[in-house]
Amino acid sequence: MVTTTRATTGPQRRPVEGLAKVVHDILGEHVDGPLLEHALTHRSYAYENGGLPNNERLEFLGDSVLGVVVTESLYRDHPDLAEGQLAKLRAAVVNMRALASVGRGLDLGDYLLLGRGEEATGGRDKNSILADTVEALIGTVYLAHGLEVARAFVHHLLDPLMASSARLGAGLDWKTSLQELSASGSLGTPDYRVTEEGPDHEKTFTARVLVGPEVLGEGTGRSKKEAEQRAAELAWTELNRRANAVLTTEIEPVESARAPSVPPTA
Repeated sequence: MVTTTRATTGPQRRPVEGLAKVVHDILGEHVDGPLLEHALTHRSYAYENGGLPNNERLEFLGDSVLGVVVTESLYRDHPDLAEGQLAKLRAAVVNMRALASVGRGLDLGDYLLLGRGEEATGGRDKNSILADTVEALIGTVYLAHGLEVARAFVHHLLDPLMASSARLGAGLDWKTSLQELSASGSLGTPDYRVTEEGPDHEKTFTARVLVGPEVLGEGTGRSKKEAEQRAAELAWTELNRRANAVLTTEIEPVESARAPSVPPTA
């Protein structure tokens, strides 16, 4: 049994009770602290502490649960899509960057148990670690309460992402979709300007995307690709909003032309 006595590592680590409350608020179900501790234990911490159980087996389990729930949902929600397109939609949802974003939304990085090396190199915000922890957390919910509760948890975490992915273009990414949308409006090719700051192991990238002369989106990320995708999403959303606004604007009726009045002759 993994105990909660090792929850006191590092000044950055938040007590696991905070995450337990988040899960309870989402599901109305309680998940024991020791189970959550197991899901939050990265192999680097386990190795440095005498080979404690880490979260990799839970990650394996959660990955399977996640795949089943997402695949079933996409299959039911898109009855007209071919297998290849369904597979692309699933890949747009079940990938490291998307799951890491979900993990950040839960503040999972604040609760992780990490080894000293990972702690020193920004492991609390690494995409790979956060994505793996999301899957481990799903596996934990499955073990604690079964498939139906785990299904509800996955839907809570990923339904917004599945909905937004369904709106994307053929390439199923925001940069491709923005390029398609700007081309359809004869607006030219989007131009990305990227800057970076921070040490090599903890860089932050900021991307701005111009469509024509106008900056329509700005995004940040741990990689250039991630920052560009976030900027492209904002730009796509703004262009789409403008197009819809034009389509829904009521056209005011134009008054009929009237023949000029002719003054009466004397």
